[in-house]
Amino acid sequence: MATLAPGLRGTATGSVAADNTAIALGSGDVPVYGTPALVALMEKAAVCALGDRLGPDETTVGTWIEVNHLAATPVGLEVRAEAELVAVEGRQLSFVLTAFDSRQKIGEGRHHRALLSRERFLAKLQEEV
Repeated sequence: MATLAPGLRGTATGSVAADNTAIALGSGDVPVYGTPALVALMEKAAVCALGDRLGPDETTVGTWIEVNHLAATPVGLEVRAEAELVAVEGRQLSFVLTAFDSRQKIGEGRHHRALLSRERFLAKLQEEV
């Protein structure tokens, strides 16, 4: 099992384009960075915080997220999400999330991921199909 401890940090970056606007994602009708895209970027930052610290058969899956989308970001701007691992309780990992565009803070939140065996997870999933 991976040795994970609070303090690990990860970053994910992207840019706002037509395909990740609220219009394109169906989460609104204005051409700004869509909340589903913000959530995905924040989750990616949490995954990046774990880096190569997981064992060969280990993975994590998102189990809970709470996000405040604080400001609109127009097409063309770069976005960055940061995640910090703040607690490890057994197989549950808790993160604090923040996101920015080139002008301001655009989001904040909290996220939980579960550490598990990739092989067992996929096998169980196949049983349910």
